[in-house]
Amino acid sequence: MDFTYDDEQQALREAVRGLVGKAYSDYENRRRAVAEDPGFSETVWLQLAEMGVLGLPFEEQYGGMGAGAVEVGIVAQELGRVLAPEPFLTSVVLAGGLVAAAGSEEQKAELLGGLSSGDLVLAFAHAEPGSRWTPTAEAVRAESAGTGWALSGVKEPVPHGARADLLVVSAALPDGGTGLFVVRGPGVVRDGYRTHDSGRAARVVLDATPATPLGTAEDRTGIIARVLDAARVAACNEAVGLMEVALDLTASYLKSRKQFGVTLNTFQSLTFRSADMYVSLELARSMALWASMVLDGGSGEETSVAASRASLQVSRAGRHVGQEAIQLHGGIGMTAEYSVGSYTSRLTALDHLLGDGDHHLGLLAAGVSGYDEVDPLP
Repeated sequence: MDFTYDDEQQALREAVRGLVGKAYSDYENRRRAVAEDPGFSETVWLQLAEMGVLGLPFEEQYGGMGAGAVEVGIVAQELGRVLAPEPFLTSVVLAGGLVAAAGSEEQKAELLGGLSSGDLVLAFAHAEPGSRWTPTAEAVRAESAGTGWALSGVKEPVPHGARADLLVVSAALPDGGTGLFVVRGPGVVRDGYRTHDSGRAARVVLDATPATPLGTAEDRTGIIARVLDAARVAACNEAVGLMEVALDLTASYLKSRKQFGVTLNTFQSLTFRSADMYVSLELARSMALWASMVLDGGSGEETSVAASRASLQVSRAGRHVGQEAIQLHGGIGMTAEYSVGSYTSRLTALDHLLGDGDHHLGLLAAGVSGYDEVDPLP
């Protein structure tokens, strides 16, 4: 299996790195961007649109570029490297992915076109208080209202739900199953707040809120599951970018910080710990890229397993690299003025956004009986 990028993919990496690097290579620029609502730079969002990044996974007829999961992963890694706060993962990969998979031709043209041009920010309102990363909805229910539909219930947390121009909302259908609806305009209460990784989320309250089915009002559980898997793989790639820089920062610190008259990398035990961080990073990188390749060509079941395997490995690696980065930096690693703590915070947020390591370990363990038996080695 060839894990190397081709020339076009390398060019994409360099272009995105140049854009977001110029915006956020100085950590203070990132701190200023997240200090005020909406929690990201509208200017950078439009620049990403001009480069074609926001339309990357969508078909050309809807303003996109028709790229695959590997290209999406490259962008996610580069955004992770600089802690870019723009909602590429939640708006483009997740909400946009649902529109692309379930929307009507008119909805795709309007919503994906607006998203690709940077004119729209979409958010997927799916998580419910007490729920745990399932592709179904229960607390928010859809009811037929005359010639249309109305939604009632609470969604929380909704990433960037306060800023989003419209919401893609999952809701339990009267006859069973989970449907997808587009909600815009009045009738929605959005209470936005700041998250621990300096991102934004919202509590969304729906009370007989008018809604338009995304495509048709039928069970979309399978589509939601597939798009969630795609978002998990993209999140794994973002985590790889985060871990790469966290390791680089730690290695540089060990080479420059002195204790007892010598630099910290003189102490063998600290060098061994940073080497273990490197091993975790490379295992996570290989799994994320492999899962991206499976997503591009595998069946639904294969991509689901690949997404869980990658998520489990990245969850363990992220916790290891993040904790060690702070430990090896000492007290400065705990301060808001230094970036390494923010990298660890973002790794933690990604781990819990779409299912943590324990969740995916449980999914994989439940499917063990489906594999063929093999004879043990003598």
